[in-house]
Amino acid sequence: MREQTVWQFSDDRGQLSTAGRRPTRVLAYVQAGATLWDHGIRPSAIFGSDHDDRTVPDPAKTGSLSLTEVRYLGAGSTLDVDTLLGGDPDLVVAVSYGGGQVYGLAPETAKHLEEHVPVVAIDVGQARTLAEIGDRFAQLARSLGAGRATTATRDLDAARERLRMLSAGPDRPRVVALSPAGDDRTHLARPRMWPELRVLAELGVDLVEPADGPGANWSTVGWAEAAVLRPAVVLADIRSNATPLDELRRYAEWAAIERAAHVLPWNPEPVCSPQAHARFLTLVADALEAAAHPR
Repeated sequence: MREQTVWQFSDDRGQLSTAGRRPTRVLAYVQAGATLWDHGIRPSAIFGSDHDDRTVPDPAKTGSLSLTEVRYLGAGSTLDVDTLLGGDPDLVVAVSYGGGQVYGLAPETAKHLEEHVPVVAIDVGQARTLAEIGDRFAQLARSLGAGRATTATRDLDAARERLRMLSAGPDRPRVVALSPAGDDRTHLARPRMWPELRVLAELGVDLVEPADGPGANWSTVGWAEAAVLRPAVVLADIRSNATPLDELRRYAEWAAIERAAHVLPWNPEPVCSPQAHARFLTLVADALEAAAHPR
């Protein structure tokens, strides 16, 4: 006799996952796990990518997720199927950057994992707007028992409107998004390639667009070239694979940027919940307001 389907979800690869009961032991990629946490869904465990530490999750990516309650299994190609299945998950929530590939796991590992447990992949790539990504996570969370985040959505709407008002007019503070890459260079983000930055641009924020050249997502330049941009606000990548800002303070070019600009933490792999997005927009709005009205 066939097991009755009680739960089902079609992911962004067009793959339908089904189960005889609603999944409760969710293993998730760290970005997905932190997003589900904000929706009230507690993952049983999380994993990272090859950019992450093998023993400690990147705090830039975990958001509000409690690491005392959620186990971290490791990262990327060091993970095997036995480790991933060790907690007996009944659902894996992964992310994809297009092409149907599960991000953060070796292809063979992902393939064998799907032979044992349903895997849902949410596309977080540049083809999607941040709102679309957030909607997909919200749909998944509701399928797992979450309610609608009414208050968080109102807070996000208010943050968007405030930022839109602050970005109106001709004298907008210049904003640069970058990822520090050592003492002699940095990667300048191409705003159109990052969903969170595209939201800022749509709301009127004056994001600096690097010159055309190599690099689809980033333009790599020296710190002196970055300083010439004279940004009023800098969104600095704080993931563990970026150079920590504390290490840069001994270099004159970065010190000059930091003295002249409001430097904000930025995670290019954002938690895609309305709460997290509202916090980010509020942080940017506060910096724009301070830059426009210096004391």
